[in-house]
Amino acid sequence: MRNTGSPQWGPLQSLRFRLHLALTGSRRYYDVHAHNRFRRHRVNEYELLLLTNVRIFDGQSIFGTGAVLIEDGKIKQISSDPSLSIPDIPTISKPGHTLLPGLIDCHVHCDSANPTALPQSLRFGVTTVCDMHNEYPNIVTLRKQIAEQGDCADLKTTSFAATVEMGWPMPVVLAHSTNPHVKEELALWPKLEKPEDAKGYLANRMEEGVDYIKLMHESGGLMGGGFNMPSIELQKALIAEAHANGLIAVAHALTKKDTLEILEAGVDGLTHQFCDQPIDQSVIDAYRKNSAHLNPTLAALGSLTTEGKDTQEKFAHDPRVQHLLPEEARHRVCACMAMAKEGGASVEYAYEAVRQLKAAGVDIVIGSDAAGPAVGTAWGLSVHHELYLFVKHCGFSPAEALRAATYLNAKRFNFPDRGQIKEGLRADLLLVEGNPLEDIDDALNLRGVWKEGVLCSTYAGLA
Repeated sequence: MRNTGSPQWGPLQSLRFRLHLALTGSRRYYDVHAHNRFRRHRVNEYELLLLTNVRIFDGQSIFGTGAVLIEDGKIKQISSDPSLSIPDIPTISKPGHTLLPGLIDCHVHCDSANPTALPQSLRFGVTTVCDMHNEYPNIVTLRKQIAEQGDCADLKTTSFAATVEMGWPMPVVLAHSTNPHVKEELALWPKLEKPEDAKGYLANRMEEGVDYIKLMHESGGLMGGGFNMPSIELQKALIAEAHANGLIAVAHALTKKDTLEILEAGVDGLTHQFCDQPIDQSVIDAYRKNSAHLNPTLAALGSLTTEGKDTQEKFAHDPRVQHLLPEEARHRVCACMAMAKEGGASVEYAYEAVRQLKAAGVDIVIGSDAAGPAVGTAWGLSVHHELYLFVKHCGFSPAEALRAATYLNAKRFNFPDRGQIKEGLRADLLLVEGNPLEDIDDALNLRGVWKEGVLCSTYAGLA
């Protein structure tokens, strides 16, 4: 047969061409050589999937009712035609449902490589988690779990935070655990002393493939006890080295004094809002000077002061949660850390601080501080708890709260491939029944979760 130079199309290529016509109306040649077969090596994985008749929130704004095409784990096309129909492509039509970007929890601890952390997060629509301090061998184990098991949220990490001898959180861990394995893990932690240690610390983290740097700047004032603290000079050196390596630096601090010190050092974000006293203009000015963001961890603070117990119980007993969270975990959500000293600390200070910082234009992002040993929180569920608190107590609209858990987290942590429903980005998606843009409670009406286009097996019956 004479070669005319024209492509020889099989059934799949013909299907792709019809798809292109349906979406664009153009007969321009459509990438027929990009892929040549469907992948079926995982349950619920399609090379092509079309979601139709869904309300779309793209991470920043309400797109309206439309359709989204997924191809090879990415968002291929977004259409304003909600009833788009393409022959031979698996299609899920969900009128009355809302499609959101997968949620990002920018503050978790997958302690001891707990195998529950990543699958449980995914079940609740959290497609990416940011571990904020862990031993590197645990990170290796978690990465292996993702690669081999599937059905796991994606993992971002700082690996070992920049710790000092008997600084936060070492005394707390030792006080609450006699497990020999825990002491073995503590022995691996960095014990930084002087600014010159920053370069070696960053070199080690870069070898481990970290995504950001976590600092600890905790005096223990909120809890009534003193901890060893890094010097400001060490913190400045760590921040400078992080920036030199293209990473942001975020920091733990639980008091106003500690927060102001670490902001003055030049940190890019705080991983808690202090709750030992009210906010004042000096704090707002310090955030604005740095263009720093805040992850307030309001649910965790409510557990710390015990003021959040009623809301913790509300979420633990929600009928929609029972099949997603084991009974023991639900009991733990109902308990409180109760670590704040009596006579001063209040989560109400944190609520008011978030309101004022938001009004001042400071970026507020969502992270839960969920951890295996910590009571009052649970992986995945506590992101929904946090969304609720943002709306109920901090002056956020539902859309603003969802933006804080998607687009804004991706922007602040430099994850350009996720956090939005946008062509070319990862198909990390959350489908809920109802309209969480009007009632944030609907965000817990979970009906489907996709990570890179793969449907979480919990929702395998979705059709």
